Amino acid sequence: MKRASLLLGLIVLFAAVASMAAAASPGSSFAATATSTVGAKYTVKRGDTLWRIARKFKTTVAAIKAANSLKSNIIYAGQVLTVPGAASVPTAMPTPNATSAPSLSGNAARFGNCPVFPPDNAWNTDISSYAVHPNSANYIAAIGGGNLHPDFGDIYGIPFNTVPGNQTRVPIRFYYGDESDPGPYPIPPNPAIEGGSDRHILVIDRDNCVLYEVYDAQRSGSGWAAGSGAIWDLKNNATRPPGWTSADAAGLPIFPGLVRYDEVVEQGAINHALRFTVPRTQRAYIAPASHFATDSTDPNLPPMGLRLRLRADFDISGFNPQVQVILRALKQYGMIVADNGSSWFITGAQDSRWNNEVLDQLKTVSGSNFEAVNTGPIVTP
Repeated sequence: MKRASLLLGLIVLFAAVASMAAAASPGSSFAATATSTVGAKYTVKRGDTLWRIARKFKTTVAAIKAANSLKSNIIYAGQVLTVPGAASVPTAMPTPNATSAPSLSGNAARFGNCPVFPPDNAWNTDISSYAVHPNSANYIAAIGGGNLHPDFGDIYGIPFNTVPGNQTRVPIRFYYGDESDPGPYPIPPNPAIEGGSDRHILVIDRDNCVLYEVYDAQRSGSGWAAGSGAIWDLKNNATRPPGWTSADAAGLPIFPGLVRYDEVVEQGAINHALRFTVPRTQRAYIAPASHFATDSTDPNLPPMGLRLRLRADFDISGFNPQVQVILRALKQYGMIVADNGSSWFITGAQDSRWNNEVLDQLKTVSGSNFEAVNTGPIVTP
């Protein structure tokens, strides 16, 4: 009797196992549920960020960080991550489709669905292997001693506005009208404006990927009066005509050179050069800059558009992960002289989420750790 019961029990057990195996066959709901819960493995490629991976596999940065016990958004090529909810992970991430913007590849800078200029734009060019400029030492000396200074934080910096493609255009007149793009501009009714004397207004038409920038903006009737203004199509590499200014002294756009919270903290990577100021420049510029802002012909002063790079041997391992993102960008993409101002001041977007104490770590990086790189000829009008 015991043998018969044991035999019956084994038969029932085998039937249950067979049923579970059939349910777990490829394509079954059981298999999909199990895979979805556990996730799949993904090997990080060069240029990946948690934001890009999360966007590709329709999950969140927080979910990936939780699944991998990550304490920051910093990831590295070759690192193996568990992607929650991904049933299978391809070996390469395909280029996203876009309607109003061209397809992007590599590490192209972007904002929302818009490119911030094409991947081959000067702002997005990796200059980590470029030759040191023969006059580098004199340029660094002319900028002066001192350390980096983050000219941005939770209540200061250059804010920017985003508007839809149908935003109402308002009239605007410029006192440097011969070097400005005429209006009307899609400035919203109550735009965020940079504090201080420069009073920049930056507006991004997120539907058409067009950037509008204004310097010294003041309300005038139903519109605005300003010093100068420039319109930039973020989908192409067009620059200002030679000798023209923009909303910036060097004739460059401002937005592409800002340190942004979404890149540093949410995406964990900056894929473009940064904007910074120096106290004195020479009467010359290097493309893509198109304008000078001085009468000095001293060849040892930096020209507008000069690009500096943080030396490759500078150790960034002891810095906060957010600061490491900024320093890594300074090694790979560098920073561009855009205006006369305080020495070593790096420009960023104002954002209430910044932690000023973390950003203050940048103030420990000496300017002597930088070198000028040769990106092209100096234009001396």
